[in-house]
Amino acid sequence: MILSLIAAIGKNNALGKNNALLWQMPADMKYFRETTAGHTVIMGWKTFVSIGRPLPNRRNIVITRDVAGAPTGIEAVSSLDEALQIASLEQGRKFEENQDEVEVFVIGGGLTYAEALPKANKLYITEIDDSPEADSFFPEIKKDEWQEISRDHHEPDEKNPHPYSFVIYKRM
Repeated sequence: MILSLIAAIGKNNALGKNNALLWQMPADMKYFRETTAGHTVIMGWKTFVSIGRPLPNRRNIVITRDVAGAPTGIEAVSSLDEALQIASLEQGRKFEENQDEVEVFVIGGGLTYAEALPKANKLYITEIDDSPEADSFFPEIKKDEWQEISRDHHEPDEKNPHPYSFVIYKRM
């Protein structure tokens, strides 16, 4: 199983404020949808609440203290380790069917990213050229642990107000 983290972050590693995203960047939302479609996504409870519903065309695993009271459409678990264990069962099925390795995405929030980063194999980071105030941050990406394998830079346009780059890192 490949464990990947996907996030849009500012130059100051900012993720969000008041349980909301900091930017309205349609290009990043499209990139997120296309990258995670058909995969398992793991998120913390606050991230799920901010989204407001299970993400379509994805297996949604949500880490929450209230597993029994979780809404329909998600798989509720009490820890990241439990989420990874459940996701790895899918890897076993793929192996039996001689299919490609399963990629699972952690999609937030800040605490879940911090816990998952040491276990991750790959990072999909949208670097946004902005340093807004935030109360949620992505953990530091240590350059001696990660190798940049691709970068696709974009200038701002009428829909995306900041310069941004889609960057993929893999663990060295």
